[in-house]
Amino acid sequence: MSELRFSVADVAGVRLAVSPANETVMSMWALANPVRYAVHLPWIDRARVTLRRPEVADRVRPLVGLVVPGRWLPDFLTPAARPNVEMAEQLDQIAATPPAVVVQDLLATTSQRPLSPFGRALLADPGGLLPQVVDAVRVWYDEAIAPDWSRMRALLDADVAYRAAQLVESGAGRFVEQLHPSLRWHGDRVISDDTFERDFDLRDRGLALNPTVFSERHVLWNLLEDSLPAGAYPVRAVGTLWEASAPPPGDPLARVIGPGRAALLHLLETALTTTDLARLTGMSAGNVSQHLAALHGAGLVSRLRQGRHVLYRNTEAAAVLLRASRGE
Repeated sequence: MSELRFSVADVAGVRLAVSPANETVMSMWALANPVRYAVHLPWIDRARVTLRRPEVADRVRPLVGLVVPGRWLPDFLTPAARPNVEMAEQLDQIAATPPAVVVQDLLATTSQRPLSPFGRALLADPGGLLPQVVDAVRVWYDEAIAPDWSRMRALLDADVAYRAAQLVESGAGRFVEQLHPSLRWHGDRVISDDTFERDFDLRDRGLALNPTVFSERHVLWNLLEDSLPAGAYPVRAVGTLWEASAPPPGDPLARVIGPGRAALLHLLETALTTTDLARLTGMSAGNVSQHLAALHGAGLVSRLRQGRHVLYRNTEAAAVLLRASRGE
């Protein structure tokens, strides 16, 4: 069990963000244990092909050596994210990690099992080998994550919007308890039902929280004294991530509003961008935009801007139509 102690400033400093670095690093767990991460099998199959390419395998090897199943991640690999942060900025954060912090973060992971050969080499020469780690994260993002990032980002952004509304409506205590079943608010602290056994004072630094598609069981914390406090929690609706749903044959809704608009409504039970919808349906982006404009005008979809992205999602009116068309 871990405890995170909050001041008033820390409560005010809770922030939600999407972290491309976290997704890139944590995705290695899915490759190593596809049974546990079966929901990601479509991505795992593609990523394994990518990792078998010699030019990728050689440059990604440092990351493989640091992300070992059953062992904590060194905090410097998963820097606290701020809203709308881009991958290039997080790579710069990792590259700027002082050698002493690299050593401290690596040693903090050894209570469960010893370091890999690359981990031991990095421990001995953090300044010299850290650029190889940064390059490995960059290459894995470019090769394995970036092709699907818009899809992942849409799901993560939708979760951030949902949680931000909860925080405003419910307050910090209720928000934390709704974030994950393992968390509860008690007085001036969050108690996390985990195996990490941390007792940590946020010390007026706030707490960065980001949803992740690659951790399905626990909230994972950056809680070393020299790390900015952060937590990664399982994203909602991860089971929809790789779906390419379409109106069922004979869909009565399609007969009323047309198959294209019906297809969008079936997909928009999860918030998505125009680009995501075009890829999932095979329609052109222009065609999708026309349908969305009509659906928005009819009050069937809502728009939400998240940074440079515009997310679309069904309104309650659309949900009623979908339930009626399914006979529910």
